Amino acid sequence: MAFYDPLTKLPNRRLLTERLNHSMMVNERSGQHGALLYFDLDHFKTINDAHGHKTGDQLLIEVAKRLKSCLRDVDNLARVGGDEFVVTLETLGSQSRHAANKVEQVAELIREQLNQPYEIEGARYFTSPSVGVVIFQGLTETTDDLLKHAETAMYGAKSTDRNSISFYDPSIQKEVEQRATLETQLHEAIEQNQLELYYQLQVDEHKNPIGAEALIRWHHPQRGQVSPADFIPLAEETGQIKAMGRWVIEKACEQLRDWQNQAHLSNLILAINVSAKQFKEPNFVDQVSQNIQRYGIHAGRLKIELTESTIIDNIEETVLKMRQLRELGVKFSLDDFGTGYSSLQYLKRLPLDQIKIDQTFVRDIVQDPDDVTIVKTIIAMSQSLGLDVIAEGVETQEQRDILLANGCHHYQGYFFGRPCPVEQFSADLVGRLAV
Repeated sequence: MAFYDPLTKLPNRRLLTERLNHSMMVNERSGQHGALLYFDLDHFKTINDAHGHKTGDQLLIEVAKRLKSCLRDVDNLARVGGDEFVVTLETLGSQSRHAANKVEQVAELIREQLNQPYEIEGARYFTSPSVGVVIFQGLTETTDDLLKHAETAMYGAKSTDRNSISFYDPSIQKEVEQRATLETQLHEAIEQNQLELYYQLQVDEHKNPIGAEALIRWHHPQRGQVSPADFIPLAEETGQIKAMGRWVIEKACEQLRDWQNQAHLSNLILAINVSAKQFKEPNFVDQVSQNIQRYGIHAGRLKIELTESTIIDNIEETVLKMRQLRELGVKFSLDDFGTGYSSLQYLKRLPLDQIKIDQTFVRDIVQDPDDVTIVKTIIAMSQSLGLDVIAEGVETQEQRDILLANGCHHYQGYFFGRPCPVEQFSADLVGRLAV
């Protein structure tokens, strides 16, 4: 089985390389074009994280079957990574344009097949492929080069429009190389203390401060300020989010200790975001409790924000960890509520303190009656469960007034204050209290 993937029984990368080399030699002799198609499943990680590896494995097996059904006997198919597959096509003709048309037809057929729902143990799941294509003729490039180019094209498809097909363009390669550089620099940033916490105010209906959310920022010595939209997804993908998360817990507890001695800050509750990967670490509860003890803070002033996808995967372990931390006094908020897997069935089991209304429902609440209805429903459900509600992304008085009229009394957003360094946050708060 050294040449085959044990899950799907497909050839692995090692055997693919041998067969691809053979295809290149065949095309060298015939003068025809061949093609390599690199597939990555969109949103597979979400399915795997939310519903478990067993479901993910069954979906991958079904994907392999569907791919096989789209190919000729002379074509090759391999699984080269977690949710990545490669197809090689031979004898596509001597004209490059004709070959490209054939490849596109095959890729589109595969895309249609993989877009169909997957029935697994009575539930339906959806995924789609991002496809990178490179066309070759003869032995002008190595097998490693072709795989690299096809993978680069795949990332191009994923970054511009998922569920799409992209042919290799050298300019995309530059983006991939920049991403690799950013990954290295992010590792250095964690080690060299380039990260910083910014704080965004949370207020009640009278605009009185009730807390803050700690948001991670990165100021690179040469790049300057790096957008969280660039480095946080990268940290998630590479696993660096765990080290980053441990740093956030420590810095947040350190900051709470400093605030304890300042009258205008001593009662604030500080919220931190915890990723699924960090929360799943076996020693996560110890990470939090040890920092609480180390800095001598009141645990009730620390609030952990979890997303729905974090919570729903392995609900028993999730509830256990939450209860252990709740016994210490730590609070919990369900972040981005309504954007994922909202279900009363799991919600009522969780030892939550708060539900956070996602900004997607706040943004157009003044103009969109549907958003008002959704917000009303979330507030009513939260109240029935005895949970506090806070709305994020509040940017105008009109948004705040509609939220208040429908029973939401806590807010966060630019209307009340932008994220800022701790010195500015503290100074702004002093100024607010002096008014």
